[in-house]
Amino acid sequence: MMSRTKFTTAKRIVVKIGSSLLTDGGKGLNQAAIAVWVTQMAKLKQQGIDVILVSSGSVAEGMSRLGLKTRPTALHELQAAASVGQMGLVQTFESNFQRHGLHTAQVLLTHDDLSNRQRYLNARSTLLSLLKFDVIPVINENDAVATDEIRFGDNDTLGALVANLVEADLLIILTDQLGLFDCDPSIHPEARLINEISAHDPLLDAMAGGSRSGLGRGGMATKVSAAKLASRSGAATVIVSGELSEVIARVVAGDSIGTYLYANVAPLVARKQWLAGQLQAKGSLVLDAGAVRVLKTSGKSLLAVGVLDVMGQFSRGELVICVDTEGVEIARGLVNYPAAEMRLIQGKASRQFAGILGYSDDEEVIHRDNLVLMV
Repeated sequence: MMSRTKFTTAKRIVVKIGSSLLTDGGKGLNQAAIAVWVTQMAKLKQQGIDVILVSSGSVAEGMSRLGLKTRPTALHELQAAASVGQMGLVQTFESNFQRHGLHTAQVLLTHDDLSNRQRYLNARSTLLSLLKFDVIPVINENDAVATDEIRFGDNDTLGALVANLVEADLLIILTDQLGLFDCDPSIHPEARLINEISAHDPLLDAMAGGSRSGLGRGGMATKVSAAKLASRSGAATVIVSGELSEVIARVVAGDSIGTYLYANVAPLVARKQWLAGQLQAKGSLVLDAGAVRVLKTSGKSLLAVGVLDVMGQFSRGELVICVDTEGVEIARGLVNYPAAEMRLIQGKASRQFAGILGYSDDEEVIHRDNLVLMV
């Protein structure tokens, strides 16, 4: 666990800024606030800290430029608004960082980019190269081409995936709230700000709520999920109000502001980080109690004999989720057999595969090197 005081030793930080902050509640880009945040990030860069910025706001800024009062619901209209708004975001960040002698690079990603192993590695190499050149990557979801099937769903998740991708020490999520409360402060005046908690504490799910601004797609629930995801590569997360004075500098200095969600799990190796970060599984396997116990305690591969049911359609090498009989996700990994064949061999010993399928390939349904526990 990294204490707040250890943030001063962080070498690589991801800063995510939400739509409501960036666009002053939807009125257009908040130029004054952006200049302040950029100055703080520039100071970190001057201290030798790698900084990656994940920016929301393209749709909200596009809405402002196009004179739209409510967020479009039609996908093509959202994509059009994002295309218009992205121009404003890029211009604003570039001009502000240039004042500090820093170059920026626009990086637009879709979930598809991080679901494909080769593209994942390409994205990682590009970002690390930009950091090597002392460039500030400005990352946003590629809303102009993303569809419901490939969009991240919110830039909190994107921030966490980027933290995994570049093995950041810290993810700072700037929001319009002071942090995470034990209940909704707009309804319960006695709500208490959570200062520090494990990213995997089961109480978190009850504390988090949805987005109230209507501008972004993420509420506190997505921020909690992002913290869990970031923790898989050992990154700590701080959810904090972007309206606080010198907020980024204060977080890095270890000030007790916002909510600190610490990672109390060992960092996963790079390949398993990628697997854990995959959000769009193609199907699922229901496991019996014995298989669940083996996966949790022995670190072994998954065998067909422990599979009770097969759901969805998937091909060899695609990502599937492994659940227990209650539907709780236990693990996820790359399956060695397509769904049609999995239904034929579920519950069977590997020695029976040749007689059932007409061939015998892998003994394991999912090899342990392609499997990551989610509990």
